[in-house]
Amino acid sequence: MSLLKRPLVTEKTSKLNEEGTYGFFVNTTANKVEIKKAVEQKYGVTVQSVNTLRYAGKKKTRYTKSGITRGKRSAFKKALVTLKAGEFIDLYSNI
Repeated sequence: MSLLKRPLVTEKTSKLNEEGTYGFFVNTTANKVEIKKAVEQKYGVTVQSVNTLRYAGKKKTRYTKSGITRGKRSAFKKALVTLKAGEFIDLYSNI
């Protein structure tokens, strides 16, 4: 299973991309060292720092005709990767 699930593409991360910081959804068991190695290997860049954010799964409730439906969204982890000055990742080349 891959450590990097997919790039994080939002307006906020698009602005951070101009400054050399890129966001990724990563495996929940991944640590900063593993994320750094995975990004360097996949994109061929030098990573300066890695910041991680963990999100807990939220409980959701829907009220339908057939009654109350309860569920839970899965937990996930994000990583914000800052690259060495002058380097960049082209996330849109595979589209």
